[in-house]
Amino acid sequence: MTTGPRLRTALTELVGIDHPVVQTGMGWVAGPRLVSATARAGGLGILASATMSYDELAAAISEVKQRTDAPFGVNLRADAEDAQQRIELLISEGVRVASFALAPRKEMIAQLKEAGVVVVPSVGAARHAAKVESWGADAVIVQGGEGGGHTGDVATTLLLPSVLDAVDIPVVAAGGFYDGRGLAAALSYGAAGVAMGTRFLLTKESTVPDDVKRAYLERGLADTVVTRKVDGMPHRVLRTELVSTLERTGRLRGLVHAARNTVRFRKMTGVSWRALISEGLAMKRGGERSWSQLMMAANTPMLLRAGLVEGNTGAGVLASGQVVGMLDDLPTVAELIDDIVEHAERRLDELNKLRTSA
Repeated sequence: MTTGPRLRTALTELVGIDHPVVQTGMGWVAGPRLVSATARAGGLGILASATMSYDELAAAISEVKQRTDAPFGVNLRADAEDAQQRIELLISEGVRVASFALAPRKEMIAQLKEAGVVVVPSVGAARHAAKVESWGADAVIVQGGEGGGHTGDVATTLLLPSVLDAVDIPVVAAGGFYDGRGLAAALSYGAAGVAMGTRFLLTKESTVPDDVKRAYLERGLADTVVTRKVDGMPHRVLRTELVSTLERTGRLRGLVHAARNTVRFRKMTGVSWRALISEGLAMKRGGERSWSQLMMAANTPMLLRAGLVEGNTGAGVLASGQVVGMLDDLPTVAELIDDIVEHAERRLDELNKLRTSA
């Protein structure tokens, strides 16, 4: 395993980590075991809190701190009913990084920064990056269309430079990264590091059931699909019989299924009906989703849980980036990060040899 910082970037300096490698906050996957392993290996591990109740998040933060004293982060939903309470928890527990899937409000960023927490929203467009930068965000993660879960249409090779041109804060590249060549390429573009989800899901410390991991490893580059039938938004997942069935499902049947999942998700997370309705009204006013899409949103956490936690690949959805087709092993997190950094260094050294002296 590597010892001490070797690739110094704006990200490693900002967060206080050894290596410019981020493990993303994947729902049902990024728990204390995976996050603490990433932190101990010198990367930035991010807890996924959207699928946790407040008490579960508090316990998860405590567990990570018991396992390591290295910096780590927590991914938050800015529109959650108890978002303010969770922000206060991060501050009181000394969590180093607050990451957001949706842009946090300006006052949230100010509160976190005043307490010394690094704020790193995820964005899908240059204009969104510029907006959160103007609000005080310390860095951004930008995911191209190759990435798993909710994703956009623009490939990382085009989205990344567009964001780099739009902001002056550190930019972390996500979508399509899994090895040292990718890290070297991202650094060459001007990024401060890479963020990976699927690659960390397929490690020994990931709590995803072994049978499900094997199902991932059997897939090729063409075995993911972007579907709107999970929750009404573009979602990259493994191509499975269930996904094919969802694609064929009529709108009414899909809404009935979504309504059932709304009830299940509310009971599991403790979110009140009032909060669900309030969030729905807010999203409607923002013009982001139709009522049918809002109902379908409950499908995401419940269908992902069935596959990633319960191991039921027949009844669950498996979010995945296209990189799944390039993966054939289950390393430890330490082995993974060490190998990525080592290979990135070698690649950068080779590129440097291409320069000729005047």
